[in-house]
Amino acid sequence: MVAKLYSAAVIGVDAYPVEIEVNLTGVSSISVKESTISIVGLPDTAVKESRDRIYSAFISSNFVPPRGFTVVNLAPADLRKEGAAFDLGIALAILGATGTLDVDRLGRIAALGELALDGSLRPVKGALPIAAKMAGEPHIKALLVPSANAREAALATGGKLPVFPVKNLAEAVELVNRGHGTPFKASMNDLEPVKNLPDFDEVKGQLAARRALEIAAAGNHNVLMYGSPGTGKSMLAMRLPGILPSMTLEEALETSRIYSVLGLLSGNDRLINIRPFRSPHHTISDAGLIGGGKDPRPGEISLAHNGVLFLDELPEFKRNVLEVLRQPLEDGMVTVSRASGSCCFPARFMLCAAMNPCPCGRGLVELGCRCKVEEKRRYLKRISGPLLDRIDLRVPVRQLTEKELLKAPDGESSAVIRQRVCAARKIQSERYSKYGFFSNNQLTPKTLQQFCTLQNSGEKLLRDAVARFKLSPRAYTRILKVARTIADLAGAVSISDEHIFESINYRKSDLE
Repeated sequence: MVAKLYSAAVIGVDAYPVEIEVNLTGVSSISVKESTISIVGLPDTAVKESRDRIYSAFISSNFVPPRGFTVVNLAPADLRKEGAAFDLGIALAILGATGTLDVDRLGRIAALGELALDGSLRPVKGALPIAAKMAGEPHIKALLVPSANAREAALATGGKLPVFPVKNLAEAVELVNRGHGTPFKASMNDLEPVKNLPDFDEVKGQLAARRALEIAAAGNHNVLMYGSPGTGKSMLAMRLPGILPSMTLEEALETSRIYSVLGLLSGNDRLINIRPFRSPHHTISDAGLIGGGKDPRPGEISLAHNGVLFLDELPEFKRNVLEVLRQPLEDGMVTVSRASGSCCFPARFMLCAAMNPCPCGRGLVELGCRCKVEEKRRYLKRISGPLLDRIDLRVPVRQLTEKELLKAPDGESSAVIRQRVCAARKIQSERYSKYGFFSNNQLTPKTLQQFCTLQNSGEKLLRDAVARFKLSPRAYTRILKVARTIADLAGAVSISDEHIFESINYRKSDLE
């Protein structure tokens, strides 16, 4: 007898439906000890080992293991199948082939879960993208998942597909035989407001850096802070997520899908609704940063999707590691190619970087710097021109005066700054609604001409800056984008000379 049901394979961060087919032969002629299960369809080692987990789970759950020769086919056969998420589906299909379960009912079910030897179910990676994919398959009427994966699966389906949490194999069999049950209900109110984040009202002084971070947050621009150690660069960067707008449901699902694939969503977690803040160490490899491996997995830049990627001590990162950032900074995604195929990972993040002005970090002679000119030049050259060109704002973070240091923090709170940022983002969202993007940083050459028109005096100011600082075409467009953001923060319809002037000041620096 042939029985089938559905599951899914995850490649990169995308899920692909997999049909599990089981055929039994020679049931009455071969003893249990001589039973054989063959799994075909390009399975990896973890999938092949499922036959031993399933056999033990059958015994522990008081089900008779199949006798004779059992063929399990995972179709399509040319799609690589990885992990233990197929255990539950294969077990249910085998029970359908032996007549324990209704075959017609099984054919309308999708199942995923790793079986323990006692028949209980363990959570699996990638439940969120799998559930989202299954919700779009019209022939699938129910999804069975381990209890620990129920919340993320139910949120992903959005109520389009009933999600049934099961604790063990026996419960799954009972649910299929009964033909009905109570699906898991997940409310979109699980997206809680941002709270308990580091606040800007704890920062002393640094008005210029605070202003630059506000502009960066308002337009989704990349920003670089440079200054001596201990001036507060890391402290400022850590407060950046607290002034960013709340994530939309679509953004939360996009980001949570990445964390689900990597197994970073636990059973009690809601969706990732606070914008990620990732701060990898400077010893990270290029594969760790952008993703990779034999079977490509997302890296740090994808974990920072819709959030902030903070690179502290920027020149200390390996040159080849920094250079791989150039494509995702432009495209908002990264493509990892291997001999077996390629995967595209989403990576639309805000880059926030920090660095010292010289190898010793002091920067100025009066602060004790003894670095030679050539040493400083070599240190700064660790960051390539093309990468530096993609950073919109560069702001010095100076040493606090004695008066500022002894004074209590008296700056604006993150909540106040966030109100201005959200107002500017709302203006951009409405302005670009029909163009498919939401921030000034995403302006295309065509829309740049449409929305960043200048007065004659503003054009002259920008021409003089291009000639004086030898700006590249990319630098020219990024000055315009930042000026557009400054105008939006001011509630101005058009870009004025003061907006251009401030934007140019953030572009020039002592780093080139």
